[in-house]
Amino acid sequence: MTQPRISQLSAVIIDNGSGLCKAGLSGEQEPRVVVATIVGYPKSRSIMFGPVQRGSYVGKEAQDKRGILSLKYPVEHGIVTSWDDMEKIWRYIYKRGLRIRAWERPVLLTEAPLNPAPNRETMTEIMFEHFQVPAMFVGLQAMMALYASAHTTGLVLDSGDGVTLTVPIYKGHCLLHAISRMNFAGRDITKYLATLLLESGYAFLSSSEKEIVKNIKENLCYITSDADHQKEKGLVHQYILPDGNPVQIGDQLFRAPESLFNPTDAGLAAPGIHQMILDSISRCDGSIHQDIWRNVIMAGGSTLFPGLHERLLKELRALAPKGFPAKVEAPNDRLYSVWIGASVLTSLPSFQSMWVTRQEYKEVGSTVLQKKCF
Repeated sequence: MTQPRISQLSAVIIDNGSGLCKAGLSGEQEPRVVVATIVGYPKSRSIMFGPVQRGSYVGKEAQDKRGILSLKYPVEHGIVTSWDDMEKIWRYIYKRGLRIRAWERPVLLTEAPLNPAPNRETMTEIMFEHFQVPAMFVGLQAMMALYASAHTTGLVLDSGDGVTLTVPIYKGHCLLHAISRMNFAGRDITKYLATLLLESGYAFLSSSEKEIVKNIKENLCYITSDADHQKEKGLVHQYILPDGNPVQIGDQLFRAPESLFNPTDAGLAAPGIHQMILDSISRCDGSIHQDIWRNVIMAGGSTLFPGLHERLLKELRALAPKGFPAKVEAPNDRLYSVWIGASVLTSLPSFQSMWVTRQEYKEVGSTVLQKKCF
């Protein structure tokens, strides 16, 4: 087949998250496809070889059939742990989501900072060998989120479903030595909320009931203005269950997300997000501290809690040195800011020389991305 010129094609962008994979085309303002990062396998062979004859299900299909499936999560704490399952999700994205043939367009894939080198090499092999892409690039998620906010210097607080990171970036260079990481994020907040509800007599134990807890978290949970929660004590919210019965939920709604600031509440011995930011900045060269303090950018689904922006700004202003005014940006599209930044980056004429081509892969092998991708 004739390979078209890479620079003439809109690239495929795939942001690989622990909870969601977002995919679409370069130059567009938002992803076309959002898929839950889940693969389900039938628990019974009679299901696998029944009338439908399906060996696996991806995304929402897997969630909807959770009662008869064993669910697998191929991305844990931001790192791919099952390449077979990840490949199934990518195939689903190309074939049923985007309806694009992989060999026709270059692809940019995102990864978490500090991703082990063998993981990047495996991803490279899969894309070139199994998907036959003409070219590819791997971008750091925090870097892409910063680009989406039109900055090249700043600190990204990236908290999604599986991991929370504070990543300082200076003039487009990720300061790897200063990254702070916490294996606690949205999925863990959901589990903690379920524990708090159980203590109040509400048992959400089955997989379908756990989805209810996630829905409660996403629709009712919020961050209070201070750790004492004085103003919110006594407030009760009503949530209607799928069967129509109401439940009354009180302080659990702010105690669960409070664990972002106080992980010890949820049993994790780790600093809160405000302390993580301070730790990351402290490890940067003193000459750039002011630039970092005034460009803190929030990204990821677990930064969407109402009140989080205001509370984080309050905590950082209390921690920042005198004369270093802390500023925090909370972009409205921060659920997709990593994908959006990658879409912007791959649209730039200056980026086109950054693609790692199939020919380069054939000449160098899977380590080729280590040389060109930042």
